[in-house]
Amino acid sequence: MIHSTTMGDGELNLVFLHGLFGQGKNFSRVAASLTDLATCHLLDLPNHGASSWTIDFTLDGQAYHVASWIADNFTEPVAVIGHSLGGKLAMRLALAHPEMVSRLMVVDISPARSEGPASFAPLVAAMQHLDLESVPSRSMASELLQHDIPDPVVRGFLLQNLRKLGSHWTWAANLDLLGDSLSKIGGWPPTDAVYDGAVWWVSGGRSPYVLPEHTPAMRALFPMVVNVRLKRAGHWVHADEPEAFTTICREFLTGPA
Repeated sequence: MIHSTTMGDGELNLVFLHGLFGQGKNFSRVAASLTDLATCHLLDLPNHGASSWTIDFTLDGQAYHVASWIADNFTEPVAVIGHSLGGKLAMRLALAHPEMVSRLMVVDISPARSEGPASFAPLVAAMQHLDLESVPSRSMASELLQHDIPDPVVRGFLLQNLRKLGSHWTWAANLDLLGDSLSKIGGWPPTDAVYDGAVWWVSGGRSPYVLPEHTPAMRALFPMVVNVRLKRAGHWVHADEPEAFTTICREFLTGPA
């Protein structure tokens, strides 16, 4: 089961796919600025947020669940914006089911192996080792994780996955599966498919996830790609430069498909 939140009632249907350990609500601010153009659907990816967990993990398997959700909810193709892991799933979705995707925006990720997800390993371990039965509050959880996750922004981002069920805390994200799948999350299985629709490739100038050597592979898979770079943004482009990113999204939605 894929959990989604809908915002707006614009003519276009726009699906947002978030990154690793994120949630659909991470795009709420951007979506709120686009509701005159699009009906925005903020998905929690499988194994994240309020969506169901899966037994195993492959990029194509996770993209299949998103494709099934789209097939169940729409009869016409939808626009898709995907960031990081969500960007990889969006690319796999468009390549496997081009008839479902009217236009595609890939945010700060490439069709190539990335070592970025491997950096999550110690963070996942810290989350797994947190004794949730003895945690009285979210603020205490943050304090207990401070030594292993010293960056308060990163710690706060990860702690959005902490949920309270009754009197107990639990992790909404499937920590065990995602932690064991970091190599797969960072990978890119070979494919001969090509998506001929409109593709905008948006990257952060301070991010290592999109490099010049990734361009040939991107153009081979997505011949109509347009490259947009926000120089002052890091990997979380939509959070670092929200106004500029929203402007790009509006141009993306109103341009030719």
